Amino acid sequence: MIDDQKNTPSSTEIICGVVIERDGTYLLVQEKKSHVYGKWNLPSGRLKKGETLEQAAIREAKEETGFDIRITHALRTLQAAPDRPALYSFQAEIVGGTLHVPKSELLDAKWFSYDEIIRIQADLRNIEYVLGSVKVTRQVK
Repeated sequence: MIDDQKNTPSSTEIICGVVIERDGTYLLVQEKKSHVYGKWNLPSGRLKKGETLEQAAIREAKEETGFDIRITHALRTLQAAPDRPALYSFQAEIVGGTLHVPKSELLDAKWFSYDEIIRIQADLRNIEYVLGSVKVTRQVK
């Protein structure tokens, strides 16, 4: 929301996402929304009222991938400008479930090596968020 008198945001949207690593590969989801159609992103979504950042990340991972996850580390916080969403990322491990892509929301989900993510960075929804979060995950190990 923008306060018309000051032309500044009165609240900030918060997005929570996860880096899920398996055998040296990272799970990305392919966006279906028209303004980012075909772009690859971390499994992520908006924080809902009453949720913690971690709860939102866990819920979004389940909704977008079918996996039950456990948060292992907080990774990054990004906000490009006051009127842009605050982006939080977490490292997570799979504790259950099977890969399931909700076709009403996403086009696909795929495991990528780090080198593959670098090669497709022009196709990432937000290079700094996605690639940056994966880089931090690699350093946490």
